[in-house]
Amino acid sequence: MSSIGNGGTKAQFINRVLELPVFDTHTHLVGDRLGARDFWEIAHYFWLFRELQAGGYPADADKLPEEERIAAFLDAYKETRSTLMNWAFTSIMRELYGIEIKDAASIREAIAAVKRSSGGEGLAQQTADRLNVRRFVVNHPEHAAFDGMREHAVLIPRIDGALGQWGDRVARSDDPSSEFLVVQSEISHLLGAYGDAGLPGVMTTLPAYGASAHIRRTIGHGSSRDEIMMELLHAVCAAAEHNGLLVQLFLGVERSWCGTAVPVNDTERILKLTALFEKYSCPFELVLASELNNLDAVQAAWNFPNVHIGGMWWFNFRASTYRDSMQYRLEALPASKSSLIVSDARCMEWSFGKILLVKKLAAEFLWERLESGWIDYDTALHTAEQWLYGSAAKRYALNEKRQILKG
Repeated sequence: MSSIGNGGTKAQFINRVLELPVFDTHTHLVGDRLGARDFWEIAHYFWLFRELQAGGYPADADKLPEEERIAAFLDAYKETRSTLMNWAFTSIMRELYGIEIKDAASIREAIAAVKRSSGGEGLAQQTADRLNVRRFVVNHPEHAAFDGMREHAVLIPRIDGALGQWGDRVARSDDPSSEFLVVQSEISHLLGAYGDAGLPGVMTTLPAYGASAHIRRTIGHGSSRDEIMMELLHAVCAAAEHNGLLVQLFLGVERSWCGTAVPVNDTERILKLTALFEKYSCPFELVLASELNNLDAVQAAWNFPNVHIGGMWWFNFRASTYRDSMQYRLEALPASKSSLIVSDARCMEWSFGKILLVKKLAAEFLWERLESGWIDYDTALHTAEQWLYGSAAKRYALNEKRQILKG
């Protein structure tokens, strides 16, 4: 068993990383129902469900009689044994409930175990403590009060719904120029309220866009929707800069090509935004869902001191893309410019499963770099600490007493 100086063995290093604090920077957790209410809420988590469907699991499995549903799940579970979400689900069952899924009886045992623990006092905090997950980010004010937890969630309001509505209003107006000025004022007021509430920033997803931030336009008749959206982004960034807010950009998922979301590797996706990074001094965090844009994000963070890289989102949540992205980040950026964790979880159990996976991937990657002599032990641990917690904790610096926005 290999060891590095006084740092111990690989297993000991992995355990050190597993003990480090974590900041989960994007979740769909709801504060008054943090844990799964039943086994099927865990088993039908979107990412696992997609893989199970690829393994033959029916889309309407919830309509099957219980025993047929169990049999169908077991067949698909066995079929997907190599997949990443199967690994995470298996770990959830084993680590949190002490159950190995191997037959119908074990699934019935898991159903009973989750039912017994559902809603248990302190269970969500205990689950978070298993991996030292200290803070979570949510995007809706009504979700931020975490019942039974030591800390409430960090609220970073999402404005993509509002951004779409603002764009529609301007595009459909009889006087787009005047309507744009009205919307610009609303943006300033909204972000001012967020700043006054002590929130760290705002989050938005972005659809495909043909316009580029470096070409400024006066909005009027004939302005395209992409041009309007880009000018709205300028307004958002100006208001964020004025109010000391972060702008979190979630990029790479498209919903306009078909009835489901798909990843799109657009070679100009980040290039078209670079003028925003250059013009506005507010911090930016880039969260990517498309594999080939991972290097583009690193290049942007290398070029612009106010650009940071967030965790892996949607279709980027793969062991292979994590490894490539960690290599890009390690060799080009200070660790304090990068966060790794985006669980995207809808219950605390899946936050646990996905964070366990990322911690193990990060630990194995850093051990390999350490063992090959590129970094030393202290640098490896420092990098892991920043990637998992420190970078986000600094970036989201906030007034703890004012972080939940009411209304």
